[in-house]
Amino acid sequence: MFEYAPAPESRSVVDIASSYGLFIDGSFDAPAAGGVFKTVNPATEEVLAEVATAGTEDVDRAVAAARRAAGPWAALPGAERAKYLFRIARIIQERSRELAVLETLDNGKPIKESRDVDLPLVAAHFFYYAGWADKLGYAGFGAEPRPLGVAAQVIPWNFPLMMLAWKIAPALATGNTVVLKPAETTPLSALFFADICRQAELPPGVVNIITGAGDTGRYLVEHPGVDKVAFTGSTEVGRQIARAVAGTGKRLSLELGGKGANIVFDDAPIDQAVEGIVNGIFFNQGHVCCAGSRLLVQESVADEVLTALKRRMATLRVGDPLDKNTDIGAINSFDQLERIRALSDAGAAEGAERWSPPCELPSQGFWFAPTIFTGVTQAHRVAREEIFGPVLSVLTFRTPAEAVEKANNTPYGLSAGIWSDKGSRILAVADKLRAGVVWANTFNKFDPASPFGGYKESGYGREGGRHGLEAYLA
Repeated sequence: MFEYAPAPESRSVVDIASSYGLFIDGSFDAPAAGGVFKTVNPATEEVLAEVATAGTEDVDRAVAAARRAAGPWAALPGAERAKYLFRIARIIQERSRELAVLETLDNGKPIKESRDVDLPLVAAHFFYYAGWADKLGYAGFGAEPRPLGVAAQVIPWNFPLMMLAWKIAPALATGNTVVLKPAETTPLSALFFADICRQAELPPGVVNIITGAGDTGRYLVEHPGVDKVAFTGSTEVGRQIARAVAGTGKRLSLELGGKGANIVFDDAPIDQAVEGIVNGIFFNQGHVCCAGSRLLVQESVADEVLTALKRRMATLRVGDPLDKNTDIGAINSFDQLERIRALSDAGAAEGAERWSPPCELPSQGFWFAPTIFTGVTQAHRVAREEIFGPVLSVLTFRTPAEAVEKANNTPYGLSAGIWSDKGSRILAVADKLRAGVVWANTFNKFDPASPFGGYKESGYGREGGRHGLEAYLA
């Protein structure tokens, strides 16, 4: 393994204020009840800023602002709405270095991921949906599709800015207004996006950003002034939201957890497959709903694949997320670290063999070494439950039919990957997999023109592509 000199990205490109209010009706305001919480850098446990907690009065104000703006915004010609979206996309590109550093500080992900993956996709989503804004009548949802009205959007902490783009861009393109709540542990990039909205001269009330914990999100999704709820997060919270929305007439889309199967056949290009396995589970510290957290390897090549995988894992660099050489950054929060530890300990206690490469973890912050479990059965918790961390469970199979059966043996249905040299085998297996996204000889590749979503306990509805417009049209 090459020894690289440290190559840290400068923090000076981002100016974080000591405190932030709520972005309602085009301006930042203090919360009615005056509550605040702290957001920290998970790599150092340093407090980055104090952020306002929105209470019921604040949610009322945000929804009212979005309702006032809904009529005029929907009445704009699509080409005029597109101008705002194009402007937002260009400003994101201009401020991409600043936003990438901010995302890494607040989230813990490596700078090379926030810089080279997240920010380009954020801008691309706004550019893509800007192109749809004046073509909605040709999208296949009727000649004169209408917006729903006010959209309540709740996003997770694993891809804060990218999930914001997935939600806000199609909502605005279709003529809806938005009240968005970012995750409690990663609110800063959403608040910086609020400033981008002002910079783009977006009409007040079209986008509102309210911050807080679970209670704030519950007030928002249950608010009677909301027409549409979009949520990305855990399956447990998704169930609660579905129960709260049932019978209200609100439209709902959910993108929830996953336990994706990454299937490697005996004719797969091994080196390429190993890179896909690493990208599938260790990208973003495994904080990915569609992570390939279950590796299914054909028995005849299992030893070869595992040997190559362990050799590759030994080269992964864990450490300072702002260092451009870092492959695996910090776990987003102490609570999430404790969950990863608990499930990993359960895997070892149940008899699976645990392995991690030699890895010196920093003394400050929240860290977990990349880990694989072998000797895993379908009864093990590490094979059934979403860990949401850099932990891979390895199972084997003999026939394609067995691979499909094991891959589908999960309450989730978000993603899967297939590695094979035979196109016919890829197509035949993909057709049998109950997963919303199936990658062939790659993993974790996204495009704004391609729909994303799951089945079963992974939620319903699609985000991205033409399909992503449907969730915001009456």
